[in-house]
Amino acid sequence: MLSAWSVPETFLFGPDTRQCDLAMELYSGIEHLGIVAPHGHVSPALLADPQARFANPHELLVKYDHYLFRLLYSQGVPVEALGVGQTDYDARAAWQTFCSHFHLFSGTPSGLWLRLELTRLFGVTEKPTARNAQAIYDQIDGQLQTPEFTARALFRRFGIEMLATTDPATTDLSQHARAQADGFSVVPTFRPDAVLHFGRAGWAGNLAVLEQFSNRSIETYATLLDVLRQRRAEFAAHGGTATDHDAGQVSLAPLPPAEAERLFGVALAGRLDPQQAALLEAHALFDQARLSAEEDGLVMQLHVGSFRNHNPLLFHKYGPDMGSDIPQPVNWTHGLRELLGTFGNLPDFHAIVFTLDESTYSRELAPLAGHYPALRLGPPWWFFDSVMGIERYLDAVSETATLYNTAGFNDDTRAFASIPARHEVWRRTVANWLARQVLRGILDMEEAHRLLRLSARDLAVQAYRFDLPSEVSV
Repeated sequence: MLSAWSVPETFLFGPDTRQCDLAMELYSGIEHLGIVAPHGHVSPALLADPQARFANPHELLVKYDHYLFRLLYSQGVPVEALGVGQTDYDARAAWQTFCSHFHLFSGTPSGLWLRLELTRLFGVTEKPTARNAQAIYDQIDGQLQTPEFTARALFRRFGIEMLATTDPATTDLSQHARAQADGFSVVPTFRPDAVLHFGRAGWAGNLAVLEQFSNRSIETYATLLDVLRQRRAEFAAHGGTATDHDAGQVSLAPLPPAEAERLFGVALAGRLDPQQAALLEAHALFDQARLSAEEDGLVMQLHVGSFRNHNPLLFHKYGPDMGSDIPQPVNWTHGLRELLGTFGNLPDFHAIVFTLDESTYSRELAPLAGHYPALRLGPPWWFFDSVMGIERYLDAVSETATLYNTAGFNDDTRAFASIPARHEVWRRTVANWLARQVLRGILDMEEAHRLLRLSARDLAVQAYRFDLPSEVSV
């Protein structure tokens, strides 16, 4: 007989009684704050339709969460057994496979998030196993059919104040508009990667889609930049406040206009080599920063340090985002020099940077953010949005950059039901870390309360320039 599965009041707080008590006091002050989710990958279609709901427990909790299926794949579970990359699959069989391997998530952030989701949201009282998989499936599936579990109902239940999606340049923003018209704060984020990664497979096809979408022939780099400028304005008109850019390495540097046009012509001809592609991409990113600094004020997010699609077998069979993106070293000090030298001292330019190279937090990023007014540090990303990853981040950046030069938290999730769970893990972990700082005499309780409030909500509001009230300002 399995013991009841639940989340204790002291969840994630340290074993020392004094630290635990202080963490509890701190956390109680922000526990019921609304959620500001400034960067994520939830589809706006979920909130555009008043009746939109999730087809089944597997689709809601497992199928689109690459944190889950990448770990199962590492243990020999074929992605096909989880319905990944398939439209026609047996959801119950996939759920059975997932529950039969649930023990693999012990001690992982995914395991913590699922514990919160399953116990709090669905009232599950046993850890999933091969034995109880179908009973849990039926329990969750029954709830998903009720009005309380439409996507909109869950949005309200979660207490989400603002949700920013991440959207290609060719996104039809009508879904955001429909959600907003019904009172849901769902805004787009402009992500032009598909047409700015000139050296990646499929670039020409992506450019053709943008041409069709904009009803313009894009035969020069200047035309591409103008089309993207117009699209940025449309995103801003629908409430968007930020852009998002992915890069394996940080490199933002302008080229002479004639050279940029020459390389764009080489790209159109399909003859761009990797070195040329890197130069043109660095130029294009610099131009996106220029638009933010000099024209529209959109906050520039840079996610850097992922070697994309490391597993060629999965990439060629299923495409990108199959859980095989791997961290790699990044040189921020040199890579950001041109960008920060040009825009880093301007009051209207804001950049938020994310890294998968943890070694750069204390060595490079905290000193940079602790100097340049335009720069903010994003929270631990991807492999490191875990309890110990968050603690390492706080230790690495707090003394040099201070938490005031960070951007709070974002959940960065495709799994809608995990949003409140991820924010709770962040808030509890920060509360526990701050309690330790109080006990060591580094902070007093007034400072700790202020910093926790900022980290839980207000820093994100301010960093992303959302039109929301902030109780505490930096």
